[in-house]
Amino acid sequence: MTPRRPPLELLLVHAEGEIGKVIMGGAPELPGSSVTDKLVHLNEVDDSLRRYCTLEPRGMAQASVNLLLPPTVPEAAAGFIVMQPDQCHAMSGSNAICVATALLESGRVAMREPQTRLVLETAAGLVPVAATCANGRCIEVALEMPWSFVVADRLVLAVDGIGEVEAAIAFGGVFYLLVEAAPLGLEITPENARHLVDRGMTILNAAQRQWQPAHPERAGVHGLAYLMFMAADATNATIMPPGRVDRSPCGTGSSARLALLHARGEAEVGAEAVFRSIIASRFRAEITSVGEVAGLPAIRPRISGRGFVFGREMLFALDDEPFPAGHAMADTYGPGVRR
Repeated sequence: MTPRRPPLELLLVHAEGEIGKVIMGGAPELPGSSVTDKLVHLNEVDDSLRRYCTLEPRGMAQASVNLLLPPTVPEAAAGFIVMQPDQCHAMSGSNAICVATALLESGRVAMREPQTRLVLETAAGLVPVAATCANGRCIEVALEMPWSFVVADRLVLAVDGIGEVEAAIAFGGVFYLLVEAAPLGLEITPENARHLVDRGMTILNAAQRQWQPAHPERAGVHGLAYLMFMAADATNATIMPPGRVDRSPCGTGSSARLALLHARGEAEVGAEAVFRSIIASRFRAEITSVGEVAGLPAIRPRISGRGFVFGREMLFALDDEPFPAGHAMADTYGPGVRR
């Protein structure tokens, strides 16, 4: 048995139902002097590590894999990049909760009870973390999310087979297309998940052809990453390419939704919300401060949720193994899959 590459050691973690595996050892070094450089390398130069970890037979649709990186600034404990089946992403709230939980419960970062503070470095900016800890476990993780802002509101998009869709574009760590579910006759429930994905991916694909937002201060962070369906009862359903629903309430999406509420005059500093996911798990959210990003009004959200370590995993590929680059099929992802 001759491994094709060094084995990867992963800690299995989920945040309110959304799996975010964390590579704890064996990952290759990537070129670049910053987290953003490494993100660009994975997305534009060599995506073999992402494919190896996230696609079948080693990966699966319903999970992200987080690549830990050495920090490049003294105040950070670690950097990380979110690897998903479509591409790598700059930031994710649920994955940041998984990373913080893995670092503390593994002993990689010293745990202090009742609260441990640390900083995570991402391509979307530094993310201060306050983890409530007891008996060697993280009880809750609170994230000071990147500055979040609205790029455009009340956009009208013509979508084949659906008609006109009203949407907003907002940044909460990545760029979102925010769409109200009710006007489209959609209900955010588990039994509607496939229908939500099919509708959401159709709308998102149309929006991506028309709009390509770029962060005004962070090179390499651009493009509509996801679509979030929003319900009046504070339920979120983030549709993730190539075709699935986020199991968590979505930290970056909740941040984008808070920014939209603030931009519409419906939420001020100190405003709190409890956002729910399609499986009824919850994130607490709060607007902690307001400011600007390149002249655009912005908010600083705090997102709080729970992470749970549930196992360990080792990944390797043999010399004669036929799928080292992974594969994905439409039976899982739906017709939008391209790999």
